[in-house]
Amino acid sequence: MSDFKVEKLGLILEPTDNIFEQKAVLNPAVYQEGNSVHLFYRAVDELHGSTIGYARFNGPTKIVERWNKPFMKREYSYESKGVEDPRITKIGKTFYMTYVAHDDKNAIVCLAAGTNIFKLKKRGIISPLLTYGEVGELMHLQRLKDRYFLFEAYYEELAGKDMLVWEKDAFLFPRKIRGKYAMIHRVLPDIQLVYFKDFKQLKSKLFWRSYFSKLADHVVLENRYWFESRNIGGGAPVIEVPEGWLLIYHAVEELNKARVYHACVALLDKKDPTKTICRLDKPLFSPKETWETRGYVNNVVFPTGTAQFGKYLYIYYGAADSSVAVARVPLRQLVKTLLKIGFK
Repeated sequence: MSDFKVEKLGLILEPTDNIFEQKAVLNPAVYQEGNSVHLFYRAVDELHGSTIGYARFNGPTKIVERWNKPFMKREYSYESKGVEDPRITKIGKTFYMTYVAHDDKNAIVCLAAGTNIFKLKKRGIISPLLTYGEVGELMHLQRLKDRYFLFEAYYEELAGKDMLVWEKDAFLFPRKIRGKYAMIHRVLPDIQLVYFKDFKQLKSKLFWRSYFSKLADHVVLENRYWFESRNIGGGAPVIEVPEGWLLIYHAVEELNKARVYHACVALLDKKDPTKTICRLDKPLFSPKETWETRGYVNNVVFPTGTAQFGKYLYIYYGAADSSVAVARVPLRQLVKTLLKIGFK
């Protein structure tokens, strides 16, 4: 039996009559500033185009401000269908917002940054602009499980040989590790980590070719439990605790009738986050409530940000890809339970 209890506090953001968010609101980036919680959420219009909206909360759940226009719009061809699923991290005095750009075919990771959270400047694409064919050649030269190649074949068949590697769920660590930036990202089906000295490196095909030639060395977590049968991916930016880095991530269970998204948790080594200290062998929480099981996409809880108030860690997540909800768990009890379980 768990030594902690997850409490679901319900929905805190739902679609409105504003044109840019009539269809759905979901998957917010979260930045806590004292008692204020800033949410930058994905907003979906009736044509299924995405922008990023903004709301502010006083405490974990009391909304006090919400913009009636997008915080971030689509501007470039590679964003023509959407700017989606942001994550935000502050390193020093600079805010770094990673987000997914979608052109109705490719999903790639982009960056916006600045010292003023409300005046972030887009810095362009930071994920590999390599096709599955190019990456596949490099992956076939190393020991990787078959599922990497199944996803390669799946996306090439779905969208053609020129489709870029499907990249999502990227976010930065809140400080450098051994003098380098560290970024979680997701090349299906696992979660990986990339180190770099300068963001310019991420715009280099040569850098990414070298990275993919040793992809197995960069894996943080592999899918291994029943609730992770399809794939796993990053969730909320990591939280530094005395024992390591707490990672709230998502997992996808693949069934004949549906895919089910779960929220999960692991503790990573502080000096080398590719090493797992411990990992919960069951979901942290799963879609059970009606507003999690029925929506724009059914059976989804998708954690993307956190805040801390008192002894509780508040986890903000997309519910059925339709609304934003929050759950809370006592942070120290969660960490102690993870350490007790160890790594299985």
